[in-house]
Amino acid sequence: MKMVAEIGLIAIGAGIAIGLAGLGTGIAQSNIGAAAIGMVAEDEKKLGKGLVLMALPETIVLFGFVIAALLWFLK
Repeated sequence: MKMVAEIGLIAIGAGIAIGLAGLGTGIAQSNIGAAAIGMVAEDEKKLGKGLVLMALPETIVLFGFVIAALLWFLK
């Protein structure tokens, strides 16, 4: 049986993984969103490319979730 402190540290690590991944995604999407809006304002045909560029930073959160799940379930 693992000590309670060890389980607590694993939970904190998982929380930090998701929190920092979310923070990084927010920062990335703010810059990409502004650029995508400018791109669409100049040429309406580039809307699809702008949407794809907005979806790419979301993968960062998925990586954070995977790391947190690995920390939590592989105690």
